[in-house]
Amino acid sequence: MKYILKKINIICIFLFAHFIAFAYTERNLLEKTADKQILKEFLLSDQSWVYFPNYNNRSAWNNLFGKTKEAYIKAGNNCLNYNWKVIKATDYMEFEKSGNRAIMQNPYWENTYTIMTLMMAELAEGKGRFIPQLINGVFYACEMSSWTLSAHLASEQLSKRALPEYQDVVIEHQSAETGALMSWIYYFFHKEFDKYNPEISKRLYHEIYKRIINPFREIDRYWWMALNYEPGWVVNNHNTWVNFSVLQCLLLMENDKEKLVNDIYKSITSIDKYMNYVSEDGGCEEGPSYWKLGPGKLFEYLDLLKVATQGKVSIFDQAMIKRMGEFVVRSYVGNGYTVNFADASPLFDSEYILIYRYGQAIKDSMMINFAAYLDQKDKRTEEEGKYVRISTDISNALHALIVKNEIKKINPTLERIPYSWYPETQFCFMTNENGFFVATKGGFNDESHNHNDIGTISVYLHSIPILIDAGVEEYTRQTFGPERYSIWTMQSQYHNLPTINGYMQEYGREFKAKNVSFDNKKMKFTLDLSQAYPKEAQIKKWIRSCTVEKKDLIVRDEFELKQTLVPNQINFLTWGEVNISKPGIINISTKGENVSIQYEAKKFNVEIENKPINDSRLLPCWGNMIYRIILTSKNKNVKDSYSYIIKPM
Repeated sequence: MKYILKKINIICIFLFAHFIAFAYTERNLLEKTADKQILKEFLLSDQSWVYFPNYNNRSAWNNLFGKTKEAYIKAGNNCLNYNWKVIKATDYMEFEKSGNRAIMQNPYWENTYTIMTLMMAELAEGKGRFIPQLINGVFYACEMSSWTLSAHLASEQLSKRALPEYQDVVIEHQSAETGALMSWIYYFFHKEFDKYNPEISKRLYHEIYKRIINPFREIDRYWWMALNYEPGWVVNNHNTWVNFSVLQCLLLMENDKEKLVNDIYKSITSIDKYMNYVSEDGGCEEGPSYWKLGPGKLFEYLDLLKVATQGKVSIFDQAMIKRMGEFVVRSYVGNGYTVNFADASPLFDSEYILIYRYGQAIKDSMMINFAAYLDQKDKRTEEEGKYVRISTDISNALHALIVKNEIKKINPTLERIPYSWYPETQFCFMTNENGFFVATKGGFNDESHNHNDIGTISVYLHSIPILIDAGVEEYTRQTFGPERYSIWTMQSQYHNLPTINGYMQEYGREFKAKNVSFDNKKMKFTLDLSQAYPKEAQIKKWIRSCTVEKKDLIVRDEFELKQTLVPNQINFLTWGEVNISKPGIINISTKGENVSIQYEAKKFNVEIENKPINDSRLLPCWGNMIYRIILTSKNKNVKDSYSYIIKPM
């Protein structure tokens, strides 16, 4: 790993000192670049834009697959006797009954993964061996009442019920991604299907239009479209994810030029709503592990639009697009970990093929070299499936075939940047030469995938998490319902934050950070937490600062209350072994890294709460136990300050 002290400040620190953060800004970058006349003139029709070979061009496919060919064929062989999973009505309705999403989702995904595997295996081999089973999967999918997940049916159908309704079609990210997969299957194989029975292709064509193209064309109510945006609405990765999938469907299926132009212009106006919503500084408020679904899918959309318009419609020269791309590098901690605010996972899973392609589009060496670094870390061979991509995302699988040989030629480098400051999103990442990486944030408590976490601090030493953000458990109905903040992972007391006068932070756009600033010379991030808590907490001010020095990290809370109700608590979350036997010192040992937190023993009592973990989403991240360190004030002063010095041992 190469450590490069490269002082890149993405935006002048003081330029945005008075910027009103989190504002929806009418940039409309695409609409300013492409109107319907430009689309009509430059848009390629009849699939002439497709840069993948026809199914029967065996030499081209052999060249593309290379050594990966046998890995895909092997995966396809394992699917030849696959028993297609039946999704029962009760599986859909279970979401209403218990909140369980997996009982419907898992068999659906397994079927879809199998369809994609068979498709890629047939493209690799080209002998027709996988086509009968592929037909089985495709025809079974056409027989389904809906390609939409039960959780999204319950939120998007007019009835708000989880069972598919034949009169109400819902497009969301899963149905759209399935539609894109089916559109590629139609493009590559409809003539082969016709050799068995023309009804197969006719049915597939009909279902793609019925489930995706026609409702997209005719319905404006879907929340992710944001076509009738109103202040306070959240526009997140669902917008980019669905629009990219729908764009694939349109370009692969629709040959009426006038309809295609109108449909794509509608999609452009929707994508612009996402780019109007996100911060111009490039920060991804959903957390870095959502990068591939937000900025990443935005890139794929823009890239496909550029190709389909012969390069005429392109905004890759926009500084905002560059910053959105670089965020995935800047938030990477190392050792497979990334910063994980909100519902994001601490385990880095952004696709390096996608990062490479994004970097190439914006001519960004940081992203390109980072992608090569991640590629090098993947020790599998091509024969072992290094570039095999099996999911519901067909675009990534196809592009991996193109990129795999290019990425090997790139110098693999992970650039370590002293700091990254996002003045609108209010994220701040800082490092020092002693091995610390510190991530902290301001923001407000109504962000996409929000946790009540204003002012939280995550600390890593030599890329190992020490003070952590737990993340989120497996999604259920409760995760996105009125019970969300009864879930412990969403609460401020289970982040590295104070509980003030007995009160946690609350949810709502009005609960936000104040006076947020970053001094790059002092490496100091500062904010006022007082407005993140309810009025009942009786806070005049609570100034939290985080300073990264050459060797240590100093966190300081300076506060003034209107009155004291109960002693304040300072919470720290860790997954390491904790020793509090010596007053004034908390020792934490994690994965070979040892850290001490020095606190003022005369001011605090300290205790440890064990938080057992049995959730399938959290277990791979933290193991079976998380520890909450609780510092409880010994006095009830209305005005005081607390300091915590974090040192490597």
